[in-house]
Parts: sequence; C-alpha cells; structure tokens
Amino acid sequence: MALADPPSSPRPPGGPDPVIFAQDLRHSYDGKRFALNGVSFSVRRGEIFGLLGRNGAGKSTLIKAMTTLIQTTSGTLRILGMDPAREGQKIRNRVGVVQQGESFDFSTVQGNLDIYGVLWGLSKPERVQRREQLLARFGLEDVRKRRAFDLSGGQKRRVQVAREFMHDMDVLFLDEPTVGLDVIMRHTLLDSIRSEAQRGLTVVFTTHNLEEADYLCDRVAVIDEGRILLLDSVENLKRLYGGKKTVDLTVSGADVPEFYRQLGERLGARAAVTVHGKEAVILSDETKSVLSEIAQLSQASGVQLEWLNVRGNTLEDVFLRSVAHPERSNGAA
Repeated sequence: MALADPPSSPRPPGGPDPVIFAQDLRHSYDGKRFALNGVSFSVRRGEIFGLLGRNGAGKSTLIKAMTTLIQTTSGTLRILGMDPAREGQKIRNRVGVVQQGESFDFSTVQGNLDIYGVLWGLSKPERVQRREQLLARFGLEDVRKRRAFDLSGGQKRRVQVAREFMHDMDVLFLDEPTVGLDVIMRHTLLDSIRSEAQRGLTVVFTTHNLEEADYLCDRVAVIDEGRILLLDSVENLKRLYGGKKTVDLTVSGADVPEFYRQLGERLGARAAVTVHGKEAVILSDETKSVLSEIAQLSQASGVQLEWLNVRGNTLEDVFLRSVAHPERSNGAA
C-alpha cells in the first residue's frame, strides 16, 4: 500500500535562530509506513528538550536524523543553522551523542577518555584536566584502570556519557542515558546535564522515565506513531488538566475486562480511562461521580476493589492520556 500524505504541520515556535528547527519531517524505511509523519518543532539555545514516547514511536528515528545518521524522506531540518544532508561533518563537529547501544574502545576507562580527548584535538594538559574532572564527577575514579568492556552496565553508561564532555559542543543528544544507573548516580547525571544547560548547552533527551523528564526538561514533546501529540513546557502540560484529579484503581474478579468496559461506558465524556490489565488510571474533574460509579459497578458485578487512590496529576498522567486518547489532546500541541 502506498504512503498516504500526512496532514501538514504548523511552523514551529521559537526565536529567529533556533538551535534545532524541524518542519514537516517525514521518513519511511520501507516506503509503506511513516516512522516520522509530519514532525515539526524547534529547540532554543540552552534548552533541555525531552522526547517521550513508547518503543517504536519514532524517537530513535528522529535522533538519527538530527545526528546526521539518516536523511529524512522529506521535510526541512536544520541543526545549528546547517542542513544535515549537505553539512553533516560540520554538524558532527559541534554535537555530542550518547546512544542506547554500547560503543567502547578496548582500552581502560581512563584510556577511553584520553582517546576522545585526542580525537577532539585537546592539548595534553587540557585533556588530563578534563579527564580527572570527569572521572570524579561520574564516580569512575575507582575503575579508571579497568577495561571498559569489563564494567557493569551502569558503569559503562557513565563512561559513555562522560566521554562526550571531553570536548566542547553546542548540542548534546542523549538517548535513554540513565538506563542501568542507580538512584544516586542518576540524579548526579541529571544535575550535571542541567548545569551544562545553564552554561548554554542545548540538550535533546529521550527517556521512558517520566519522573526524569519532569525533573529535568524545560519542554517535552510526546510522540506516538511518528507524530507529535503534545509539545509544551512540563508545567503547562500539567495545567492543561487543572482542576482534574487522577484515580488509580486496581480490581480483581472473574471478568475484569467487562468491568472496565462498563465503567468506561458509564463515565463517558466525564473521564478518560486508561486500562492496563487489572489496573486503570482515570482522569476526571468529577472525582466524586467517578468514585460513585466505581462503587456501584463493583457491587453489581462482583468485582473486588484491591486499590483505590485519588491524587493530583503528574507528567505520566499527561503522557498516558495523550497516547491513549490523542484526539482529546489536540489543543496542547
């Protein structure tokens, strides 16, 4: 089946010279399906821009395009004012990239940092100074003499991120950088990224951890099936649901799917219900009405309530609502 032409996207907001500018990006690997389907956005200097989405949503394809690894099928893309199709090497000289896959030299941790310093043309005194600072900042001093291949997963991840800071750059692309890190090192890394952004570094950050995005990002884009569903600051996205509450619900019994089907019908437009097995997340500004429907239906159906909780909204609730009910999120982009 031939590719259908996606709807056009509006010109993205931003200053006159955004660090990253994308308009109506489309990309297909097989000529049948769009991995990117009309993506438009811009990123300002010093901004931490988050890309959120499920596996296969299009995040990695977008990162590959921005880091010159692939050329998009159509659309306009500029990185630091340059066209990746014609000025790829110039762009690569000014960006850093931490991908999900491992990529190490056979040398030690210290050797990996040194090699990066040499490749980027640092003098020996500057190389040594940066290396020692990074070994301390990322908690790698105790393993500096060990081969990178022999490290634990979390230690390898720290080396991958630390290497990129061996050179000066304008943009840093981080694809799931905290995978395998413990809580302390995760926050150390996130704080380091925030500190560099305050000095003017632009960061594009993909993650499945919505708490991290909430903690770190200035703006986030929720992407699904190659389209951006939401794009705004974290606080603005949360304010979209002002007055609403989230009900967390877990039930058990003979026919849980039927219970949730009937609950969805009863609530109708009063609430957005996202179901995962026995659990559901319900977003509504009529909390009392929702709780009443749950109580009545559970008694009528014989389903048992295992967990019921009412709380304020988080970025995760925004994400779940936009992906599960994209037609209700159009006003947020």
